[in-house]
Amino acid sequence: MTIGDSILAQLKEEISEIEYKRYIKQLSFCTEDSKTDYALFLAPNPLIASWVRTKYSEKISHLFEVKTSIKPQVVIELKNKRSAKVQTKETPANSPQHSAHQSLLNPAYTFDNYVVGTSNQFAYSAAQSVCEKPGGAYNPLYLYGGVGLGKTHLMQAVGNRFQAQGKSVIYSSVEQFVNDFTRHLRNQTMDRFKDKYRNCDILMIDDVQFLSGKELTQEEFFHTFEVLRSANKQIILTSDKHPKKIAGIEERLLSRFQWGLVTDIQPPELETKIAIINKKCEINRVNITKDVIEYIATIIDNNAREIEGILSKLHAYAKLMNQEITLEFTKNVLKEHIKEQRENITIDDIVKFVSKELNVKPSEIRSKNRSKNIVYSRRVSIYLARSLTQNTMPQLAQYFGMKDHTTISHTMKKISELLKSDENFKLKIDELNNKISAGQTT
Repeated sequence: MTIGDSILAQLKEEISEIEYKRYIKQLSFCTEDSKTDYALFLAPNPLIASWVRTKYSEKISHLFEVKTSIKPQVVIELKNKRSAKVQTKETPANSPQHSAHQSLLNPAYTFDNYVVGTSNQFAYSAAQSVCEKPGGAYNPLYLYGGVGLGKTHLMQAVGNRFQAQGKSVIYSSVEQFVNDFTRHLRNQTMDRFKDKYRNCDILMIDDVQFLSGKELTQEEFFHTFEVLRSANKQIILTSDKHPKKIAGIEERLLSRFQWGLVTDIQPPELETKIAIINKKCEINRVNITKDVIEYIATIIDNNAREIEGILSKLHAYAKLMNQEITLEFTKNVLKEHIKEQRENITIDDIVKFVSKELNVKPSEIRSKNRSKNIVYSRRVSIYLARSLTQNTMPQLAQYFGMKDHTTISHTMKKISELLKSDENFKLKIDELNNKISAGQTT
């Protein structure tokens, strides 16, 4: 069984049997033309190709990443057109067919389905500005942030916008760039390599941190960068960290990463998670109620990529069991995401977690400081410690340096009132509660 067949078999477990037989089972994995960062599947007709491309290409890519630690670009092509493409492999680099093949853009990544919140508003605005004036002040545009926060989606949204305008777009992971460079260097065909990467309107490179330690590739990338920028061609880069924090890359290259605009994408706040879930439900035609959406938002970690898998699982279970997706049903299906580990949770764990989430120091939570945000963090810590540990109110009073258990009792009462009157506060408490219960305190 090929890696592609293995991934499709895994996907079978997360979707309905009808959808699997009607669409996914019809795909065949093209081993010959697939690479570690490029997975090619062939579909028998345009309907299946379009359906899989729109609904499951991102999910398939995620399953590859889980299995191989590399997130490939998933491409769905028609079987009857594949032979024609094989015959035209030597198409000139400036032709439309070449651009479409080399860019490897996911058509599902657009600005229309990118959910904007406070965590990514600036990056989104910067990407929009690049679309209006490519090669201008924001060149390069350098996007950085953790896994699953939408860097690739935003970058490819720019690429899809430009490609729709007829511009030549090259999208590549660093791994693909390195592999291309190594192959052409070995075959003494560097003119073809340069023709590909230096004769485009837009160059987009994913995960530039992986250039670390690759001196020859860095040298080539430096010259590619210089040629494109001097010609006012737009460069967009993504990474998991700020350029200053990447080790093993030449200083001259790091300085050029910062010539344009460097902006981060933060983990989505609760409101943005809810908006992302709503958008995914709309795209995937999954109907779930507000309380279920809010519950899912509180149990997922900061990686928004989890959402697609959760919705697929819920949808599949509901169809197979012929049940509505109620809150109780959701909790039962997703119990693996909220594994109970309360017997191992300590007050220290909770205080450290709350301090990180609410941006205060653990020592301040345990102090007598009466600042509004510290009092708020202290109350939240007390409430969660009382809910998630076996400690008594006198034990909590001693830990938090309070006179006696009556102060703890007053805090619990105050929090209970807020939970009834403030829906946003309730959502935040539920989110913290579920994350701690699921073992996300480390």
